[in-house]
Amino acid sequence: MEVENGASAGGDDVDADIIAKTCLLGGFSEANETRSILSSLPEVHGDQRTTEHVTQRFLVIMNGYQEQPHLLDPHLEWMMNMMLEYVRREDCPPSLLHLSFKFLYIICKVRSYKIFMQILPHEVSDVEPVLQMISRQDPKDLETWETRYMLLLWLSMTCLIPFDLSRLDGYLMSTGGKKEDLVMNRILAIAKVSKVKQKCLGEFLDWSLTMISQSRDTSVRDMVLDGALQSLAKLFKHGKRDDLLQYAPTVLQCLEQKRLSESTEAMLRKLNVKLIQRLGLTFLKPRLAAWRYQRGSRSLVANLSMSLQSSSGAAQTPQDSDEQEEDYDIPEELEAVIELLLIGLKDKETIVRWSAAKGIGRVTGRLPKELADEVVGSLLDCLSFQETDSAWHGGCLALAELGRRGLLLPSRLKDVVPLIVKSLTYDEKRGACSVGSNVRDAACYVCWSFARAYEPKELEPFVSQIASTLLITTVFDRNINCRRAASAAFQENVGRQGTFPHGIDIVTAADYFAVGNLNNCYLNISVFIAGFPEYTKCMIDHLTAMKINHWDCAIRELATKALHNLTPQAPDYMATTVLPQLLKMAGDTDLHSRHGAILACGEITHALYKVALQTNRYSYKCVDELKTIHFKVSADEAACKCFRRNRRGFGGALMRPAICSLIEKLSLSKLPLKNDPVLTGWQWVIDDTLQTLHLISSGNADDIIAAVVSALSALCEGYYQDETGQVDSQMQDVLVSQYTEGLKSPQILTRCGSARALGCLPKVMIHNKLSQILEGLEQMCTITQKEGSFTEARRDAVRVIAGVCAHGRPDSVLCSENAAEVFGVLLSCLNDYTMSSRGDVGAWVREAAMTSLMELSILMASSAPDVLVPELVKPLMCCLAQQAAEKIDRYRAHAIKVFLRLLHSTDPAIPHIPHREELLHIFPAETVASLNWKAPSEAFKYITQLLGLPEYQYHTLLGLSVSVGGITESTVHFSSQSLFDFLKGIQGDSETLGQFGDTLLRIFRDSLHNDRVSVPLLKMLNQLLNNSCFEIFTTQENHQFCVDILDLCKEFKKSKDISKLSACVSVFCGLIQFQGKVRKRVLSQLLLLLCHPFPVIRKTTANQMYEMLLTYDDIIDAEILEDVMTCLSDTNWLSDLAIVRTHRNQLCDWLEVPRPQLVAKVTVYHY
Repeated sequence: MEVENGASAGGDDVDADIIAKTCLLGGFSEANETRSILSSLPEVHGDQRTTEHVTQRFLVIMNGYQEQPHLLDPHLEWMMNMMLEYVRREDCPPSLLHLSFKFLYIICKVRSYKIFMQILPHEVSDVEPVLQMISRQDPKDLETWETRYMLLLWLSMTCLIPFDLSRLDGYLMSTGGKKEDLVMNRILAIAKVSKVKQKCLGEFLDWSLTMISQSRDTSVRDMVLDGALQSLAKLFKHGKRDDLLQYAPTVLQCLEQKRLSESTEAMLRKLNVKLIQRLGLTFLKPRLAAWRYQRGSRSLVANLSMSLQSSSGAAQTPQDSDEQEEDYDIPEELEAVIELLLIGLKDKETIVRWSAAKGIGRVTGRLPKELADEVVGSLLDCLSFQETDSAWHGGCLALAELGRRGLLLPSRLKDVVPLIVKSLTYDEKRGACSVGSNVRDAACYVCWSFARAYEPKELEPFVSQIASTLLITTVFDRNINCRRAASAAFQENVGRQGTFPHGIDIVTAADYFAVGNLNNCYLNISVFIAGFPEYTKCMIDHLTAMKINHWDCAIRELATKALHNLTPQAPDYMATTVLPQLLKMAGDTDLHSRHGAILACGEITHALYKVALQTNRYSYKCVDELKTIHFKVSADEAACKCFRRNRRGFGGALMRPAICSLIEKLSLSKLPLKNDPVLTGWQWVIDDTLQTLHLISSGNADDIIAAVVSALSALCEGYYQDETGQVDSQMQDVLVSQYTEGLKSPQILTRCGSARALGCLPKVMIHNKLSQILEGLEQMCTITQKEGSFTEARRDAVRVIAGVCAHGRPDSVLCSENAAEVFGVLLSCLNDYTMSSRGDVGAWVREAAMTSLMELSILMASSAPDVLVPELVKPLMCCLAQQAAEKIDRYRAHAIKVFLRLLHSTDPAIPHIPHREELLHIFPAETVASLNWKAPSEAFKYITQLLGLPEYQYHTLLGLSVSVGGITESTVHFSSQSLFDFLKGIQGDSETLGQFGDTLLRIFRDSLHNDRVSVPLLKMLNQLLNNSCFEIFTTQENHQFCVDILDLCKEFKKSKDISKLSACVSVFCGLIQFQGKVRKRVLSQLLLLLCHPFPVIRKTTANQMYEMLLTYDDIIDAEILEDVMTCLSDTNWLSDLAIVRTHRNQLCDWLEVPRPQLVAKVTVYHY
């Protein structure tokens, strides 16, 4: 199996163990079984059941060779002979006949009819039997269609005997005493096909034309019309011209009247074009045009041998000959044929256009030079901008056919090449997309065919145009097939012509696989090709003219980045020619042009600045024009209103990031704009965008915020501080106050933007403002977490906290005074479990908090390890252990990676990690690096070992409770299994098991009113009880663990949560295994639930009590066991409470449990 080098190149992502295997067979191994199956047909054909079994087995055998049917070739003959032997018997029953032909059809289907029909017998003696068998078939019998199919295939072979069929007419007497009809007529009656022109050709053509004329609805594919057109096309393709010429005008007239070119069925239009081209070839004598262009031998070996003998390898120049020209006889109908073929070139379906193009090539090859030149002129008319993309595509295909056949003379290249160059970049916008990829692909085919058709000297004047345009398509086309087609065409020209500049180097860099990646084409390959002066300016001009205003935003952005990369190749051209053009486009009314031009201006300006740094040549000629881009949208009041209007919808989503990108690039370019009024306008754009993010589609918000943040950072770095690094204190106060105030905005996107804006501020802007920034971020995190809103804003704020602290100056970083506060906020974010319609959205905050805590811990360990006290490290590691034990694979894996990063960090080492040595033993560095922590099967067997460490037991068990009691099957299975394995290891240690039980009770008490934990915890507790994990507690009477669990579960009796109540019932049934008075208390709670207001709880309780009594047979006396079981199973616990209460009270009496007493409701009146 071949693998693309793009995939195999990334060795780190490809497993070496993976081996691609294909099913390769060495031969027909079932030959003996097949022979026995075919031999059994005479015995089994009468039994339908056995016949179906044998047929199915034969199908299974044959279908195994669908991919390697050639393995059947040595066995085809004996299999066919065995079945033909059956059908040739005079006493062959119909069922055996049909079964034999069905088996023949199965073989024919696997091996293909073209191969199989070659071995069918086709002697004279076979004609009559085949005709007789066909005549006995019922065409309306749908069950035996395989028989008719194979007989027709056989008949088509017998018709190839080299004798006149009239010699076979013996006037044999039939059984009814009548004479048999002529063999020829009998064949015609069956297949409507004749080989004998003298008597049957006219009749067959009359029948075919009648079928065509009588077909009514050409919008639906008519099988009769389809068959008639196909048979006529085959007839005019293989028949003799002398026999068919007299009928051709009539057939053409019929097709013109039928107007099949207007049919809505593509296949009918294709067959119409196919037949018309065959008619055109019939009108013209078969000839090889003497005027055609001949390059010489098409064989490379022949060309090489000729070059060794003689250096005269020039093409043969056609010589006009009056005698040859006079020999042409052009009928009037040919004009109609060519016109219909030209119409076919403009068809909306590719299959029709391709058939018409081949027809144009074939017909033109039989025309005189003048008429052929007129055909070429008509084709060139198809390549005008008044025509549709279909006409362009068809015209390119036809030109390629003419060039390939030598029918496009070199004198026409000056007219053809400019149109082909336009076709290579043809892109017509249609609504929100464009058409033209098929045109560009066909144009590449034209260039490929020209490389093979013409001598290098003929194409030499056009090498520059063709080479540059092919490379533009190779690198910049949006469609991968067009890029690869252009690459192949360029490679063909390099190999065949040898005149393309730097061809070998370019072909090596821009091969089939390299051009498959669009980013690689725009950003890397284009730079390499532009390094050759012949291609530099044409590539830049194409990007400026065609790609900057492209309808696809991704293409526009890639084009601007490509211009950035190409600027060092032609900096003067960019500055003096391209940039002024883009500045004019920046004020265009077209949104796409304006968007691309603004992005490109920023990229080119930044690239020119980089070039200036290297050459020490600075030029600021376009500064004023660059400033006007902003003023056009924000300086005057009218434009300001327009800009505000455009901030909504699609226009705002495009223009605001573009303006921000321009601000960023101009700031990075350090243009001389210090204290310029334009800076105020730029800041206004940034601030206004942050304040109005809610007016733009949320899908684009992240990209817009990223653009705003980048622009703000560059603006602050470039213009809000002087050369000495001193910050503008007034602007610092304004920005910090403004963005901290934005953290309180009622709009979530404004809060996100404000938080990220604070995070992007340079170090000097944070100086002496860290406390103010941290206070704003912390307030937003704590307040919104309590409200359960603004989740995305909390996520961004958590990320920014780490960034702000990491980028601060020595006098404004974390210290002993604020470290505890910052860590406290981030640790509280690890308990963010906000739920919404999107699911556990709080996981975004937890993930960000884990990352921030890791970054801050490493930062503090390297810069101020004394600040990282045990009181900070212990809760951090414990909370990470909890997250590492929870149920969501992605966040569990992230938590484990952060945990291990801190544990194994050596430079710097994280101090005060509890149980460091034990953790290193559990998580050895050489083992954990290769594990897939997202897989529950690999993660939980390591995580559960943390339960043995006292410092981590509470948090690890808390996280495991959610996983073990979850709903994901794989997570529940592997987490519970790992937990059970841990508990089995401590079964003999009552003290350790007691500590585990105390921890479990502590979690239960802490999470009593937290449904996220309490319900899974109850489910986990039920599993522990069912698996006898507390067996040593059950031997003690009234064990405190059971009493505490019972008391805690009683807190849920007033709950209205069905899942929680059902889990409580399961836990009560598990607690019944404990000894002492507590068992009566458990039974009392279960009997209370038998009369719960919810019928489903009553039913669930009864079912589980029934299973409990089956499991624990020592609960009640054997004398009453049967009565209790019968009462639980036979009572309808879904009925009214009054009825149910009677049966419940009876159970109380049998189980010696006091009957629950109804408590009267007390009504309090207030006077």
